[in-house]
Amino acid sequence: MIGFLRLAVAVCLATALSQFPAFSDQYVQRLGGQVDALSRVAAQFDASAQAAGLTRDQALADLSGSAFRDAHQSNMREVFARLDRARADLQMLRIAGPLERMLLPHRLRDTETLAATWGDFRPAVPVTVAGLWAAGIGLVLGWLLTALPGLLFRRPQDRLGWR
Repeated sequence: MIGFLRLAVAVCLATALSQFPAFSDQYVQRLGGQVDALSRVAAQFDASAQAAGLTRDQALADLSGSAFRDAHQSNMREVFARLDRARADLQMLRIAGPLERMLLPHRLRDTETLAATWGDFRPAVPVTVAGLWAAGIGLVLGWLLTALPGLLFRRPQDRLGWR
């Protein structure tokens, strides 16, 4: 019975991890679109600032004095911060291969992009090499994780093979 339970957990984890390469590819594509869109907004802001003879920081500082201007200043600061984070994450995720991305979950941190990717993602049979490797890793991890409680809660003499 325990062997069947271990196998079931291992297969479930294998199935879940097999989807990660395709999911991360879709996330990277969407993040690239976000970087493009945010870059256009930043470029337009910078062009307007330059036309007024201001730097970006000076233009942001100039956006104050009323509730609307303060809100717009805050929004633009958020745009620039999100753009910087998204560019850095996109660069790292593009360099990493699909399996390497499994070690970079902290780079899938743009919540809007993550939610949109998850909303549109449909699991599929992994026919890519990365998907099959991810499934294999999940199978091994699931098997090992289900073996861990048995190893931890055995009596010391059972662990050492004494009887």
